[in-house]
Amino acid sequence: MLTILGFAMIATFLVLIMTKKMSPIAALVLIPALFCVAVGQGAKLGDYVIDGVGNLAPTAAMLMFAIVYFGVMIDVGLFDPIVRGILRFCKADPMRIVVGTAVLAAIVSLDGDGSTTFMITVSAMYPLYKRLKMSLVVMTGVAATANGVMNTLPWGGPTARAATALKLDASEIFVPMIPALAVGLLAVFLLSYVLGLRERKRLGMLTLDEALVREPEQETVLAGAGTGASGGDRLRKDSAASGTGSADLTEDDDEEYEEEFKGLDPDRSTLRPKLYWFNAGLTIALLTAMIMELMPIPVLFLLGAALALTVNFPHMPDQRARIAAHADNVLNVSGMVFAAAVFTGVLTGTGMVENMADWVVGAVPDAMGPHMAIVTGLLSLPLTYFMSNDGFYFGVVPVLAEAGAAHGVSPLEIARASLAGQALHMSSPLVPAVYVLVGMAKVEFGDHTRFTVKWAVLTSLVVLGAGILFGTI
Repeated sequence: MLTILGFAMIATFLVLIMTKKMSPIAALVLIPALFCVAVGQGAKLGDYVIDGVGNLAPTAAMLMFAIVYFGVMIDVGLFDPIVRGILRFCKADPMRIVVGTAVLAAIVSLDGDGSTTFMITVSAMYPLYKRLKMSLVVMTGVAATANGVMNTLPWGGPTARAATALKLDASEIFVPMIPALAVGLLAVFLLSYVLGLRERKRLGMLTLDEALVREPEQETVLAGAGTGASGGDRLRKDSAASGTGSADLTEDDDEEYEEEFKGLDPDRSTLRPKLYWFNAGLTIALLTAMIMELMPIPVLFLLGAALALTVNFPHMPDQRARIAAHADNVLNVSGMVFAAAVFTGVLTGTGMVENMADWVVGAVPDAMGPHMAIVTGLLSLPLTYFMSNDGFYFGVVPVLAEAGAAHGVSPLEIARASLAGQALHMSSPLVPAVYVLVGMAKVEFGDHTRFTVKWAVLTSLVVLGAGILFGTI
């Protein structure tokens, strides 16, 4: 019964948010509360929620202070050179912009933190998508899938969990998987290329002044932002022969341009060019400390945010202004995390997760025993989407490893195969970072889910197939 109710709860949640019948926060709170009563454990709802909040409180704290820290770093111009380089490559070609999104997300993902990746990627690319009227779910889908593949880095979490659960060395799991993961990342780049071509076909070939930001002595002008037959309030694309257009911005367009590109304005008052190397050194030190696990990540970001604010904005009114500027993102994300605590608390406390995992493992036929690594890879897609990484790697993977060992399958193969589903996992409603992504991009979670899941599943299958092909799984 708990198994059926567990799947029913997850299905109800997904249907309601994808059809936009409820907001994610309301669904994360009310649906598990109703199902908790339905299983006859309503009296324990408070305990389950408190347990869930306690488990996710460090994550919420990390996200709050990470948003403030990286928001300040964006304000003071730390990432401007990287952003300008990516945007110069992108120009205003939708195909290049989508590919640039994937490249930027993959590069920033090297720090192992999804929230950081999404904050930097969205801050850099969102104004361009908005100005050229490109699909924002393409941006969130590509960024999430690229980050999902890169999330398998040993310091990203899943690999370390698999190593801990099966008492293996993380490098023995990860290093042989590098070729397969590289193929997965290439698949993401190919996907971004195809999606970019679709956007180019929909919008036409667009051009933007190459700098894309206002230089102190030079005005930036939008050279063209066209569409097909409906471009009444937008500039039409030029002939196919030239592929470019030219038109000056109207006063209204210029105001809209200023609003959308203010984050890239090299004259913004928050820039601190004299402190550039201090901020770069602080960020490198912070990321190094994260990778080396010198202190808990929430503590590192708390200290980093306080130090960044104090050094860059020594005056109290300026500090308050920076905190207020990022308060909307902080509140949205932290609120979503604490709402997710109700969902995970009920799912775990009532025993639904355990029963669901046992049912899935028990449903695997004995004849599949010699192929348990492939089975693990396939199961990693739905299970890491519907469960937390902790639940999957510490609850399910050891059981799968035992079943595989009985048929001569190495625990290393099981561990490597378990990484295949991470491209899909990063769009799971149980991953706090995805709420940073959709919140900053102003995309409905349901829209993001509908668009991204099919591409993320395809990418995960590519990783699994490549692992089998290379003989690591």
